[in-house]
Amino acid sequence: MNKDSEQPQTDIGQKESQPHFEEAMTELEKLVSKLEAGNLSLADSLKEFESGIKLSRKCQQALRGAEKRVRILSEDRENEFIATSGE
Repeated sequence: MNKDSEQPQTDIGQKESQPHFEEAMTELEKLVSKLEAGNLSLADSLKEFESGIKLSRKCQQALRGAEKRVRILSEDRENEFIATSGE
């Protein structure tokens, strides 16, 4: 096997989630612009608003996942520091 196919699962998941977050944010910005323009009917505005809420939730979920990973990595690093400084 080559090294590319042996990447840890977390690296693969990170690569997949990053573009989805960026795409969701871009789409959310477009929706906000459409809504702010005020050219949509009430029904279309509600439909776009609903889509925006779904995108916002996706972004929040991705951010919570990233925050959790940072917290875990920080704790691991702190534990390494404590372990090495206690020797």
